[in-house]
Amino acid sequence: MQDNLILQVKEISKNFSRASGAVIDGISFSLEEGKILGLLGSSGCGKTTLLRTIAGFERPSQGTIVLKGRIVSDEKTFLPPEKRHTGMVFQDYALFPHLTIFDNIAFGIRQVKEKKKRVKEVLQLVGLEGLEKRYPHQLSGGQQQRIALARALAPRPSLILLDEPLSNLDVQVRQRLRHEIRHILKATGISAIFVTHDQEEALAICDTIGVMNKGKLEQLDTPENIYTYPASRFVAEFVTRANFLPAQREGDAWRTELGTWESNKSFELLKGEVMLKEEDLGLKPDEDSDLIVCDRQFLGREYRYCVQTPSGNQIHARTDIKTSIAIGTKVTIITQNHLVQVFAK
Repeated sequence: MQDNLILQVKEISKNFSRASGAVIDGISFSLEEGKILGLLGSSGCGKTTLLRTIAGFERPSQGTIVLKGRIVSDEKTFLPPEKRHTGMVFQDYALFPHLTIFDNIAFGIRQVKEKKKRVKEVLQLVGLEGLEKRYPHQLSGGQQQRIALARALAPRPSLILLDEPLSNLDVQVRQRLRHEIRHILKATGISAIFVTHDQEEALAICDTIGVMNKGKLEQLDTPENIYTYPASRFVAEFVTRANFLPAQREGDAWRTELGTWESNKSFELLKGEVMLKEEDLGLKPDEDSDLIVCDRQFLGREYRYCVQTPSGNQIHARTDIKTSIAIGTKVTIITQNHLVQVFAK
């Protein structure tokens, strides 16, 4: 198993100053060859600092980084970025404006005889062959990002590091490129770490996701497990679209103002919060109910309803467009999943 690891991060921490505390705090994980790891979290959680530490742009305060079986950072060792054999794709592309596309991509290729052949190969890989003589300003944002990826791939690095590469693009281009980036990385077999604050982006691109919060890894798991079985209230709230209702334990069940559910794990606590995902809830008109639809949003393929409860809580539910309920209608909430997750309050 160890032979298959491209990267090992062991108890890495980073402090920029004693007063500010740790930006990343005791993080450990490993990455297998050919796999894509997503670092997901809100701004300021430490994900970009962690990426820069792996790249060699920042020196960790403590911990060890092993890249392809070689220690690149520990108490005694610190290899600069150019000696780590990694590729970096930045948020702002960082292309040289005065160089042609050919020269931008060829910049990191050391063997002169290989440049022409390798540039042609990576341009074909990213679907932009024939643009060698153009300059960055002559390309769209999406094309520039693919050129930035091509430049990172050209020297055949052991690991590609992508720092929110799609955040400056519009929604349609972003959705198309996330599929292309995953396809390109899988076609090359190069391992990658993809930093993003976009949950849907991480779920779509990555094989494994690490959710970060305040410099720590809250959960490291597959996209399916991160979404279905979040390990903490923070992960649940950040990754899913869910409601959290105060709940009281009654035997093996949990009672809320909307009803009683069984939990997917046992608790010693008497109080907690039941998580109800928006897509697990349905609505049915009911004149005898004390729940009222107070808002409705049309989202194209679905409606998102806001339902007011007698206690003043607002419950959100997502339904298909066949379910069209007017604002002000009294409704009953129907649950699609009777086995819920409960978090300590």
